[in-house]
Amino acid sequence: MLRNAMSELLNWKSRPNRKPLLIRGARQVGKTWLMREFGRAHFAKTAYINFDDNERMAAFLKETWTYGALSRLYRLKPIL
Repeated sequence: MLRNAMSELLNWKSRPNRKPLLIRGARQVGKTWLMREFGRAHFAKTAYINFDDNERMAAFLKETWTYGALSRLYRLKPIL
């Protein structure tokens, strides 16, 4: 299963016009681990945002859960 998931993510990464990636699934199946491992292994820098633990991000998605919301993610300034 791990090889299948990583293979799918590598296929996504290799697309020249790839779209933002959303991973959905049941609880406790390894989505977070998969994304962190994929980011660590295949990108120089990654960002992890947990929408459950980040009130600003949760409010943002509740306000506008549309394709436009995804494009706005790229324009947000980091909170440090």
